Amino acid sequence: MKLNLSRPLVFFDLETTGLNVGKDHIVEISLIKVMPDGSEIERTQRIRPVNLVQGPDGNVQEIEVHIPEECSAIHGIYDEDVYDKPTFPELADDLLAFIGDADLAGFNSNKFDVPLLLEEFLRCGKELNMLNRQLIDVQNIFHKMEPRNLIAAYKFYCNKDLNNAHSANADTRATYEVFKAQLERYADTEYTDPRTRKVFKPIQNDVKALSAFTRENRNVDMAGHIVWNAQDQAVFNFGKHKNVPVKEVFMKEPAYYDWMMKADFPLYTKAKITELYNDVRLERKFNRTLFD
Repeated sequence: MKLNLSRPLVFFDLETTGLNVGKDHIVEISLIKVMPDGSEIERTQRIRPVNLVQGPDGNVQEIEVHIPEECSAIHGIYDEDVYDKPTFPELADDLLAFIGDADLAGFNSNKFDVPLLLEEFLRCGKELNMLNRQLIDVQNIFHKMEPRNLIAAYKFYCNKDLNNAHSANADTRATYEVFKAQLERYADTEYTDPRTRKVFKPIQNDVKALSAFTRENRNVDMAGHIVWNAQDQAVFNFGKHKNVPVKEVFMKEPAYYDWMMKADFPLYTKAKITELYNDVRLERKFNRTLFD
């Protein structure tokens, strides 16, 4: 099936040093850029993971990051496999150019791959602009329509065995094939929204519609620590202030902002809470001016 695209759609998958978006790094990225005319551009790159640390002389130094053995046992990539590969900061501009204004798709990508990719860009002072960029999570289509993992999805939809699971390229190709099979299988299938009980046909050959269907929450930050509630208020989605508006917490407990900035949250999350915190500061300043 030829995808109905108004702009490119990039399927991608990451192999990493772990599952912590705020701390871990990409060791391999594979991308398939599907163009509106149906042509494809494929790219796979291994990456040497490093931390960027400012030295006492003010210069930024690269500190090598070890790939934990338990992660290597899963994806088969060890320190010696990437010792001569470029670092993410060295690849960042090239990756930004490759992705361009494309929409993004992956398997469990909304919860992990997209947040970690954004984090890697921010660590080296770059930004992948997410404004008006559609995100399709193929796993969410699978879980909502046929509640199972990528290996099972590949067998179920494509009747093929995924022999090289946890190879970024094999997983990316399988995700792309599963997605196309899902479009054909569910083209006329009705779905009942468990919250609204609305019955509709969500699987359309339309990137914007699929992005909306595969979105679990209306996230303020990509990691989902802050989400929009039904009243379009940014609320915390974790901890003691879960479901409480962020601005309300910062008004009453400004030290909570300081704690979050020092804690192990992704840089993108910290950028978003800083925007909200600055709104609170401006509101306080306006109120003081108004009543002085």
